[in-house]
Amino acid sequence: MRKLAIVERVCLIGHIVSMVFGLVGILLVVPNAEVILNLSEVGQTVMQWSMAGGGVAYMILGAVGVFLYAYRTLGLGRTLGFLIPSLGISLTSELLGTSTGFPFGHYSYLSGLGYKIAGLVPFTIPLSWFYVGCVSYLLARVGLEVDKKPSLLRHLSAIALGALLLTSWDFVLDPAMSQTSLPFWYWQQPGAFFGMPYQNFAGWMGTGSLFMTVAALLWRNNPLKLERSQLNIPLVVYLANFGFATVMSLAAGFSIPVLLGLALGVAPAVALWLRGPSASAAVEPTTKEVSVASVKVAFK
Repeated sequence: MRKLAIVERVCLIGHIVSMVFGLVGILLVVPNAEVILNLSEVGQTVMQWSMAGGGVAYMILGAVGVFLYAYRTLGLGRTLGFLIPSLGISLTSELLGTSTGFPFGHYSYLSGLGYKIAGLVPFTIPLSWFYVGCVSYLLARVGLEVDKKPSLLRHLSAIALGALLLTSWDFVLDPAMSQTSLPFWYWQQPGAFFGMPYQNFAGWMGTGSLFMTVAALLWRNNPLKLERSQLNIPLVVYLANFGFATVMSLAAGFSIPVLLGLALGVAPAVALWLRGPSASAAVEPTTKEVSVASVKVAFK
């Protein structure tokens, strides 16, 4: 497990570094082509690699890092119980969206995000649904104490809130990524929300809710026992990806999506993390049992 934890941290650090590197390339280098010409041969090679594979790298690293984290803290069964539905359902939604316009609206992916499945959806896109969806659902489920005080209402609330965190990330990401100087997808029928149709948000909420519901059904007999410290990585991954989207949106002049994402995504995510059980709370019942046992021995 220790070796897996090391690989996990390396992947997550690489994930964040890749996003920072990507921001530099998209916002500073691409709009100023002369910058590349002034670089050394090594620098030009690095920038070419970044433009060709940077988007692919940061999503693969994020997916691998979150997978290893989930495997280490949740076990293989529960990890696969989230991975498989999230990949399968998100890919199906994306294939439908790019070919029929349902459920997100009419859009198409450009180059820059890797090999396209069926010539329509980059293979990295379902990976991003998995890792951001996983950390969102974990924050919601643990923060709402679904496993500590299980009920249908708590399960449904965790699914809805997890899907909202996921969609709030898209509030900020989608306008910028489709309208930057180096766009990764475009809307064939631009909508009223900074170029996005409102239908897109319904598609994100519906897709996220669907695969989180499947995961909840598969996990129901295996309660999670995570402390607040074990939610640090989900929170960091969520905030890092939100930060990437925020810089992109602000650079494009889109402040309203950022404010909306802060209110509906970042604030709830931090609040859910704060609600996570502390280590002292987790060991308290054991301490009490030991104390009672000691008293019984003393009376004997």
